[in-house]
Amino acid sequence: MTTQRTAADRISLLQGTLDVLILKTLVFGPRHGQGIARSIQRQSEEVFFVDHGSLYLALQRLEDKRFISAKWGVSENNRKARYYSLTAKGREHLAEKTTEWQRLTRAMELILGGKRAPDVEEA
Repeated sequence: MTTQRTAADRISLLQGTLDVLILKTLVFGPRHGQGIARSIQRQSEEVFFVDHGSLYLALQRLEDKRFISAKWGVSENNRKARYYSLTAKGREHLAEKTTEWQRLTRAMELILGGKRAPDVEEA
């Protein structure tokens, strides 16, 4: 049972990570799916590659939660495309998650940076 819960937590973290990356990308304005994927890849210096299947599932999940809205438009290639925009609710969620991620990355930096915290004496 512990293993299943851990796997579910891991999946939730991965989904949450992609969600935050998408929301952050949309802070700069509406984009279509391919534009979101390219932006994440570029911004991460090619470390993150967003699989299109995962991207569109995440976009649907974010739209269902009303963190983003979508409307049809025409892409730079003159093709019909869905453009996604950040909603006020999505902006709030992004702010919360950004704070959580900053705490997490700070903790990782403290541990991985080699700085040793003072030992606490056990009673």
